[in-house]
Amino acid sequence: MRLDKYLKVSRLIKRRTVANDACDAGRVSVNGKTAKASTEVKVGDIIEIGFGNSNVKVEVLDIQDTTKKNDAKELFRYL
Repeated sequence: MRLDKYLKVSRLIKRRTVANDACDAGRVSVNGKTAKASTEVKVGDIIEIGFGNSNVKVEVLDIQDTTKKNDAKELFRYL
């Protein structure tokens, strides 16, 4: 699954366009490398997102095309 879509489905970022912009600005990395929005995400990847002064680091646990709001937290684990 594309990185920008995963960020939206997992609700780490609310909108896909915002996720796309964050990737273009270089604020998102996958496994320690700066990632484009089209980067393929797979189970076990470590995603790090820079939000202003703080960073969010998560591990991908599952990949689904759609999910309900309550189930979105099961797609990743905070590190």
